[in-house]
Amino acid sequence: MKRGDLDDLAAFAAVARARSFTRAAAELGLSPSALSHAMRSLEERLGVRLLARTTRSVAPTAAGERLLRSLDPALAELARGLSELADWRGVPSGAIRLTTFGYAARTILAPVLPRFLRDHPEISVEVIVEDRLVDVVAGGFDAGIRLGETVDRDMVAVAVGPALRTLVVGTPDYFATRPLPTVPADLEGHNCINYRLLGGGGLLPWEFEHDGRDIKFRPRGQLIVNDEQLAAAAVRAGAGLGYMLDHDVAAEIADGRLIQVLDAWCPSFPGCYLYYPSRQVTPALRVLIDRLRWAPTA
Repeated sequence: MKRGDLDDLAAFAAVARARSFTRAAAELGLSPSALSHAMRSLEERLGVRLLARTTRSVAPTAAGERLLRSLDPALAELARGLSELADWRGVPSGAIRLTTFGYAARTILAPVLPRFLRDHPEISVEVIVEDRLVDVVAGGFDAGIRLGETVDRDMVAVAVGPALRTLVVGTPDYFATRPLPTVPADLEGHNCINYRLLGGGGLLPWEFEHDGRDIKFRPRGQLIVNDEQLAAAAVRAGAGLGYMLDHDVAAEIADGRLIQVLDAWCPSFPGCYLYYPSRQVTPALRVLIDRLRWAPTA
């Protein structure tokens, strides 16, 4: 590899991810014209076109996509190696890339990250929020936060939240003209708010368990969304029944704004875990894990 190639490859990765010379240039501290020139020089040296350019957009070609898939984990590993030099200085530093989903971002990360970043000014954190499961190694992530039951067994996992329950709830107005369901099969006669998982494209099943019986119910209703906040708003407005985490509806159940049904069919399950592929974590990730680690209260 020639001198300067590593910088140009890192710059290519930034452009390919941002799909914009302007945004990538701002991230790298370069001018868009200088970045564009560097990309053309890289393509000439490699003898292959990496980026498809138009007057309005830029996107990686098929060759560029293949190179990006190889670069992301390599660049992440390089960043981890550089951040480990902080051990010699005694000050954690470097970048942390996390993948997670909306609930964990809202309830696990949002209460902790602002203070964490103030306490550790030499650490930067990038959080990518999406509902699909992500390969942390292939995606160039240092760690992920997901529900415990979805974490692969070959990962190191640390609990960062309590056990959870998913509850079936509706408003008093909704139930004013409809009977309360007593078994999952009764949901067939109700208007259920559906959530579509973007990663796999399917609808989220409603899972129940009682006396050793496991049931996956495929709800039907007028509304299908891929945003949990919109689904929750529809339930709270009386448009239908929702399948919602207990953390989000406990106060409303307590004061009567929402009515919970099928309580005996809704067991608890493992909560959120931070997971990563190796015990050799960077100093920056180690201090974040220590800050997020959850312990049951007495």
